[in-house]
Amino acid sequence: QVQLVESGGGLVQAGGSLRLSCAASGRTFSSYAMGWFRQAPGKEREYVAAISESGGVAYYANSVKGRFTISRDNAKNMVYLQMNSLKPEDTAVYYCAANSNVRRIVAGWAGMDYWGKGTLVTVSS
Repeated sequence: QVQLVESGGGLVQAGGSLRLSCAASGRTFSSYAMGWFRQAPGKEREYVAAISESGGVAYYANSVKGRFTISRDNAKNMVYLQMNSLKPEDTAVYYCAANSNVRRIVAGWAGMDYWGKGTLVTVSS
């Protein structure tokens, strides 16, 4: 079992930055690929970024490429999402997710092995 708890959300002006954190419980954390998804009001949940089990490979949705950076620290059971140059359209609840296959995260599968409860990011114009 893996439990995921996100933090770091908040209100920020357009052009600003935030760093989201996801704390994972369980001794098998390093065996999972990790990802971030988001869901804006009235829209479906969408894939944002993913990272391999070792942290050696990262993937990004086109909408955030060049602005967001995903990273992980397996020694601390943590995953991060550094978000720069934020735009109002980045406003959403951001969810951390774990899956045994990073390709499923990149493909935006809804059936992740584990989900966090989300943290709200609001970007004002």
